[in-house]
Amino acid sequence: MSEEKVVIAKKHHKPLKAGDVVFNIINYTVFAVFTLICLFPFYYLFINTISDNELVRKGLINFIPRGIQFGNYLRLLSVNDLFGSFIITLLRTVLGTMLMVMASGFVGYLVTRKEMWMRSFWYRFLVITMYFNAGIIPWYMNMNMLGLTNNFMAYILPGIVAPYNIILVKTYIESAIPSALEESAELDGATVMQIFTHIIWPLSKPILATIAIFGAVGNWNSFQDSLILMQSAPKLYTLQHRLYIYLNTTSNLSALMSAGATSGISDQVISSALNGKVIKYTISMVTIIPILCVYPFMQRYFEKGIMLGAVKG
Repeated sequence: MSEEKVVIAKKHHKPLKAGDVVFNIINYTVFAVFTLICLFPFYYLFINTISDNELVRKGLINFIPRGIQFGNYLRLLSVNDLFGSFIITLLRTVLGTMLMVMASGFVGYLVTRKEMWMRSFWYRFLVITMYFNAGIIPWYMNMNMLGLTNNFMAYILPGIVAPYNIILVKTYIESAIPSALEESAELDGATVMQIFTHIIWPLSKPILATIAIFGAVGNWNSFQDSLILMQSAPKLYTLQHRLYIYLNTTSNLSALMSAGATSGISDQVISSALNGKVIKYTISMVTIIPILCVYPFMQRYFEKGIMLGAVKG
């Protein structure tokens, strides 16, 4: 049987014409070049963080690392409370993303059900919130009034309801999941929650993975809320906030050195300040690497989810 399939496959296989071969060569070449262009910034950052700092400062590292060392990453480990900030950011990313995905999935499903009370009103109400922003001061006053300043829950609660993600989930369910599945489940006596957990949730993995990537990247890179809301709680600083403080410290030391006011400053601190460019590169790599490690596992869902979830609103 397998031999028959091979024979049939050979019969249907047509030799490529010269034009097709040329097109494939050009196509693969263009995409290979484009891929290298996308990857080179990350490669450039990395080789500059592991190369000799003096050569980096002079701009002599472009394609090949020279004087390989990992002292820049070890120096970051000496930053006060860096590990604690990493744990806070990791917890925020995991909990915030998980709760956001669960809420977006369930609310997105509810607004697709015609029997939902005032469904159109609640959906339009969610959409309207995307177009209005009161500003930083009213936002801070509101968070302070709710007791969410210097509180870890300030990282979690405001992001649970994400209107844009709810719209994506709603559109995906309406476009990719046949309504006949819900109808047959209802005829069998399934409740709304059972339909959601046993049918909608498993079939919505592509769009849920897509919004999970959005949520994880947003939570991992978030900086402003930590800067404004956690002024009296250094233990709750996020990783980006902690690295921002470290970068500002080295920048200020560089300014003092330029003014000649370096008395009382240790040689190690002065050496770090001299290599501000290296510090920026290292901090960038530290904040980028975790997301780069997560994305490949979610890519197959991301591509399908973002296409089907954006067909209509």
